[in-house]
Amino acid sequence: MYAHYVEARKWKLKLLNESKNDLGGFKEITFSIEGKDVFSRLKFEGGVHRVQRVPKTETQGRVHTSAATVAVLPEVDDVEIEINPGDLRIDVYRSSGPGGQSVNTTDSAVRITHIPTGLVVICQNEKSQLKNKNQALKVLRARLYEKELEAQHSATAEQRRGMVGSGDRSERIRTYNFPQGRLTDHRINLTLYKLEEILLGKLEQVIDPLLSHHQAEMLKAS
Repeated sequence: MYAHYVEARKWKLKLLNESKNDLGGFKEITFSIEGKDVFSRLKFEGGVHRVQRVPKTETQGRVHTSAATVAVLPEVDDVEIEINPGDLRIDVYRSSGPGGQSVNTTDSAVRITHIPTGLVVICQNEKSQLKNKNQALKVLRARLYEKELEAQHSATAEQRRGMVGSGDRSERIRTYNFPQGRLTDHRINLTLYKLEEILLGKLEQVIDPLLSHHQAEMLKAS
């Protein structure tokens, strides 16, 4: 869904790390997106996305519910978040991701642990250890920035929750119902029976109403 949307808007998507499960899906996947207005258009995607579907292995046609958590973080400049090198533990190891023999035979994967907070970032999809380290540092800065914002804004959490959701990761923000071809965004009570179109990247049908609602709520608050 996001890959199609990124392509349609001519943004640039770059895979940073992936961890696959035994069913052909992903336990976790991290990627960066570059382009005009990326964060402003995707910031409301953060939260819990619920999926209702009938798996191929289901013999009685029962609908199963699963969920995926999405975090959307802005890229942070060095000036905004300073990281003390002494607070980092950097481990390198042999990549287990895609990329061919040259990736798997060199210690190019990088794991950075920020000791004061316990945050861990892994990047392994570049062949160069240096490139993986730089990408991991970018992601770490973004996560530290998010953590700092959460601390600063804790006093206004209730107000923020009233504006198109808080982005809190325990929050169910959207449901994708495959048997009915239905998408529901619970924050603005939006229901669309165009699930196939949206999964093919036509996310404007969801994002534009979210942006309009957010702007209206901001005007009311001011």
